Amino acid sequence: MKILLTGGSGRLGTELRVLLPEVVTPTSGEMDLTNAEQVLEVVRRERPDVILHAAAYTNVGAAEREREACWNTNVVGTRHMAQAANEVGAKLVHISTDYVFSGNEGGYRETDTPGPVVNYYALTKLVAEEAARAASRHLIIRTSFRPREFAYPVAFSDVYTGQDYVDIIAPEIALAVQHASDIEDEVLHIVTERKSVYDLARRRKPDVQEGTRAQAGVTLPGDVSLNTERWQQLRERLVLEG
Repeated sequence: MKILLTGGSGRLGTELRVLLPEVVTPTSGEMDLTNAEQVLEVVRRERPDVILHAAAYTNVGAAEREREACWNTNVVGTRHMAQAANEVGAKLVHISTDYVFSGNEGGYRETDTPGPVVNYYALTKLVAEEAARAASRHLIIRTSFRPREFAYPVAFSDVYTGQDYVDIIAPEIALAVQHASDIEDEVLHIVTERKSVYDLARRRKPDVQEGTRAQAGVTLPGDVSLNTERWQQLRERLVLEG
């Protein structure tokens, strides 16, 4: 199975290139996601079985100021990847986010209705999911991850999430991608257990200071933890099957 990976130099992409060393990873210079013709040219040349679309504009705060750049990368880029996937009959595996939910409840299932979103980054990722659905064969993976080390001096104790460090999340994503052709689900939630960002931060940065989301400078959802029962069931089967 041939896999083409976008965002290969990003936080998740860097991990996936180690876990999936056979992937083809064009650079942003070789394949500008906002250039439909360039995307199509690369995909036609490589003719992958699976396109793993991990490239995204992910700076939540900056997205409020750089809305056009965020939209073009997350929405327009995903449209182009879906069109290219259809052109060569590839399955599109689109990396999405827990931020597509409002954060009012937590424990969201794949079948729950997303929104209303609370910031611009979340809006673009929700629209990008719909763009990904234009691919006749698609899998949307909602996930959330941090760098291997917690990067900030303060972590919020009133923001709840299923996110984890990228070295924990990436192997789960890689497993799903390796079996993408056999997975019938259109959406999967791949994260870990519900926790506060503060609790997550303390695992690798014990001296992190406790803060609240009022300090963030951008509106953040309160609880975007995801229900992962479907992935856990599927994962058990995939591991048993090898």
